[in-house]
Amino acid sequence: MDPKKEGLTLRIANRLQGIEGSPTLALSAKAKALTKAGKDVLDLTAGEPDFPTPAHVKAAGVRAIENNQTRYTPVAGISELRSAIAETLNRQHQTAYAPAQILVSCGAKHSLFNVFQTLLQAPDEVLILAPYWVSYPPLVQLSGARPVIIPTTEQDQFLPNASALRAAVTAQTRAIILNSPSNPTGAVMDQKRLSEIAQLAIEKDLIIVSDEIYDQLVYPPQKHYSIIQVAPKVIDRTVLVGGVSKTYSMTGWRIGFAAGPQAWMDTMTTLQSHSTSNAPSISQHAALEALAGPQNEVSKMRENFQKRRDVLVNGLNRLSPLRCQSPGGAFYAWCNVSGLGKSADTIASLWLEEALIAVIPSEGFGMEGYVRMSFAASKETIEATLKRLEQWLKQR
Repeated sequence: MDPKKEGLTLRIANRLQGIEGSPTLALSAKAKALTKAGKDVLDLTAGEPDFPTPAHVKAAGVRAIENNQTRYTPVAGISELRSAIAETLNRQHQTAYAPAQILVSCGAKHSLFNVFQTLLQAPDEVLILAPYWVSYPPLVQLSGARPVIIPTTEQDQFLPNASALRAAVTAQTRAIILNSPSNPTGAVMDQKRLSEIAQLAIEKDLIIVSDEIYDQLVYPPQKHYSIIQVAPKVIDRTVLVGGVSKTYSMTGWRIGFAAGPQAWMDTMTTLQSHSTSNAPSISQHAALEALAGPQNEVSKMRENFQKRRDVLVNGLNRLSPLRCQSPGGAFYAWCNVSGLGKSADTIASLWLEEALIAVIPSEGFGMEGYVRMSFAASKETIEATLKRLEQWLKQR
């Protein structure tokens, strides 16, 4: 049917103007399409663990199906899961969250969407540290607020500078987003910086949104600290966002959560009741087992990631002019490609076309001169990538 003949007006809402799809998902899809077409692509775009979901967690999902736990649940999540999340956070951070302060959603991204839609509006401004996870600016923009980007530097290990944050605060500044460990750099915030940010938030009356989805993927000697643990006095102005996707290799199960002041969680629950209703019931029971059951698979996965990180980072640093700091957490290497004399976007395209290596350029993360390389890939894939890069560099 031709819409023009029917007199229809095809109009896209103004709030979606300038909002683009996730570049990480787009490039990952392109790599998968090339692989499906028979190309031997070495794919380092993945934002998810390559390990299977632990067997006991999968079994819990199967039991949920067999026990007919396949109906709607309360919007905020089943009580057992909300209690398990509260208990986990309280054990990790010496807090006192009640189950009523937990909202279970369809992944951490959905939790962030709920947070921003509930707490932000025009003309609010939100401080975002660059490089940032690609979805932060669009999620903020969709709320009507304005992202304010604060650059970090390689010399400072891509960690926030409190003075730069303070200088960016205006009368419209409403919130700051923290992400530690970071996607894409793997940077882990130390207690001193977190304390300085907490003090700034108190002085300027800011909301803190702390995205801690990678909190269990931290490599010694680094340690993960939450801002609510370092500065308990900010807990009443902080929303902590997490989930089971990265820790338990459960990306497709779509379970994330937000923890914060109950009045905020109640309003977010109302919002969610008009979007997804509850998160998938089967997945909630699997997530409960993930949190309450054995944790040995998490330790194994973390140890494997650390070994792969070392292979990839050490290998990259032997390939001049590439250079790469060793990330303290998550599963990404943030490789500096500026010495190649071309944009990161161009380098990523050349590597895919000429070497069949798929990485994600830094422009989508708010910075130039880097590519994100996931070591959520087999050791064999990482070693093959290094060999291809060595050959490509020799042919430049």
